[in-house]
Amino acid sequence: METPTQSPAELLLPLEKLAELNDYIDSLQDKEGMLIHVLHRAQHIFGYLPKELQLYIARRVGIPAAKVYGVVSFYSYFTQTRRGEHTVSVCMGTACFVKGAEEVKEALKKELKVTFGETTEDDLFSMKEIRCIGACGLAPAIMVDEKVYGHMNEENVRTVINSYRGEGK
Repeated sequence: METPTQSPAELLLPLEKLAELNDYIDSLQDKEGMLIHVLHRAQHIFGYLPKELQLYIARRVGIPAAKVYGVVSFYSYFTQTRRGEHTVSVCMGTACFVKGAEEVKEALKKELKVTFGETTEDDLFSMKEIRCIGACGLAPAIMVDEKVYGHMNEENVRTVINSYRGEGK
C-alpha cells in the first residue's frame, strides 16, 4: 500500500490554514502575477512566511522558490520569523536615546525575557528597535502596535506590558 507524500509545509503548518491559502490561490486567474498578493494573504493567515511556506507557495503558484524568497526578502513588510500578537517597538531616535532609551530597552528585555527580534514564548509580544516614532516630546518612548507610550522607565514598562497581558486593567 502506497502512502501519499506530504510536503514539508503540510507536515509543519496547520492544514486548515493551508486550505484557506489554497482556496485563495485557486481563486486567482494569474497566480504568478499575483505573487505579492498571495504572500500578503499567506502572511495574514500564518502571521509570517517561514521557508517551508515559501516553498509551498512556489510549488502551488508554479514558480521557482528563489523568486518567492527574493520577493519576501526584498519587501520589509514581509517577515520570515514568527511574530507575537503585539509588537513592542523602542524608539532609538536622538531625543529618546539621550533621555534613556537604553534603560527602557533593558527593562523590556528583563520584563519579556527576550531580546530584540525575538518573540515571547507565549506568542504575545515581539520586540524591535525603530529609528524614530516622532514623539520626541515624550522621550523616551515606545510603541505597542500603533499606540505610543511616553516618558518610559522600568516601572512604566512593567505597567504597559501588564496591561497587554490582561493584568492591572
